[in-house]
Amino acid sequence: MANSGWDLIVVGAGSSGAALAVRSAEQGKRVLLLEAGRDYRSAEMHEAWRSPNPIVALLHPTAAEGMMWPGLDSTRTEKQQPAPYWRGRGVGGSSAINGQIAIRPPMADFTDWAVPGWAPEDVLPYFAKLEDDEDFGDEPHHGRGGPTPIHRTPREDWGAVDAALHRAAIAAGYGWAPDVNAPGATGVSPYPINSRGGRRVSVNDAYLEPGRALANLTIRGDALVDRVLFEGSRAVGVSVVAAGTVTTELADTVVLSAGAIHSPAILLRSGVGPAGQLRSLGVDVRADLPVGRGLQDHPIGMIQLPLTEGAAIKTNDDRHTNVCVRFTSGPGAPEGDLMFVSMNQSVLAMAFANTGAGAGAYGVWLNHNHSRGELTLTSADPNAQPLVHQRMLSDERDLPRLRHGVRALVELARGEDTAPIIGGSIERENAALFAVLDNDSELDDHLLATVGDSQHGTSTCRMGDPGDAGTVVDPDCRVLGFDGLRVVDASIFPSVPRANTNLAAIMAGELMADRLD
Repeated sequence: MANSGWDLIVVGAGSSGAALAVRSAEQGKRVLLLEAGRDYRSAEMHEAWRSPNPIVALLHPTAAEGMMWPGLDSTRTEKQQPAPYWRGRGVGGSSAINGQIAIRPPMADFTDWAVPGWAPEDVLPYFAKLEDDEDFGDEPHHGRGGPTPIHRTPREDWGAVDAALHRAAIAAGYGWAPDVNAPGATGVSPYPINSRGGRRVSVNDAYLEPGRALANLTIRGDALVDRVLFEGSRAVGVSVVAAGTVTTELADTVVLSAGAIHSPAILLRSGVGPAGQLRSLGVDVRADLPVGRGLQDHPIGMIQLPLTEGAAIKTNDDRHTNVCVRFTSGPGAPEGDLMFVSMNQSVLAMAFANTGAGAGAYGVWLNHNHSRGELTLTSADPNAQPLVHQRMLSDERDLPRLRHGVRALVELARGEDTAPIIGGSIERENAALFAVLDNDSELDDHLLATVGDSQHGTSTCRMGDPGDAGTVVDPDCRVLGFDGLRVVDASIFPSVPRANTNLAAIMAGELMADRLD
């Protein structure tokens, strides 16, 4: 195998991989960025995905084609059947299909992680570097002029559910925090959004489009990486399946940035993972590491709101959510462990039978989790999707806090500040919830049967102390026991942050571009 001349191969053109590849190329490295999905220019993105409301693309007959991994399912809890788990496919990754929420994790997450080189003072400059915050860009903890625009919908343009949640939460004493991304912020906040002029800006737009001018950056789509290639304990390249043909690409360094589902899948196919699982698939074991274990996401409970005709959104291009409330569930609980969210229009509510005036929702998700799931391979075939068991709420410390959050949410929904937007019976539309609301064990069973996730998967290739049994990569993102192989994406996070994951994933790519050898 002759060397192809690449200094760096990055696998996955999503939030981490796009930032890492472009920044590395800007530093002079010869970079090959491989993406399993389609490579397309910014101008070629289907206009439905530019909408402030992702429901436009999800309801479009063709817009979603090729933008998400087909056949990828997950069980949210042990009481639920598998259901689709949306993960972005194609340049931009999940930043091209998500809700455009640009919330940073609170700095307490990085303190809790206690990983050298990932303390608040280490990561904060990279959060500032990646952003162009139109409201707070001149603040010392923010940035102006970076690739990712940060917009907040003015209050006069909020939807009716946004305004109602704001009124109700302020009246309940949660307090106002105009910038949820300010260190230590808690309370009611407008969502920061990665959009400009009301249109989505993905990492394909923000990083790859300008990066295409770099002569030393090559972007290749429809290139499914099967496995990492090794010489002894050194990674030397990858095996790629493209148009039915298997080819080899070699490099000095390989970085997996394929996300919390597909980075561990590549490692497992490469012989890096739990030995018993690998042997059962006929994969030779190179290293017995806990790859695929430790999966986390944010479980979310919802209360549907039957809206008056005046409160329903006017068009599907109206933004689906603009307001959140970060708060702490009670004494002794992790700071900011719960978050309320407004939903002017809920994806789940699209099939919701009501008076025809529309349906919105209030949601609450568990920002800080103890429960952990697992990802396993069903086959060594790179076209086969892994089996994902999230096992949400399986840790006894999680259900009581989400239970508290749901009950607090119900109080807001039934209160006088929400009443003006309600056009029907909340109790009737949420009959199953109200039937068990006052019984802890029955409410727990209801939550286990109905809770959703927030599409914020993390922690399947956990970063930490090399001596820790749960660690897959060291603080420099190097896979334990190997040279020339790193993982840089949300899979390395020791735990799911108390925030949406897109900004944290971009930050990781920015940070690690400066730390690669």
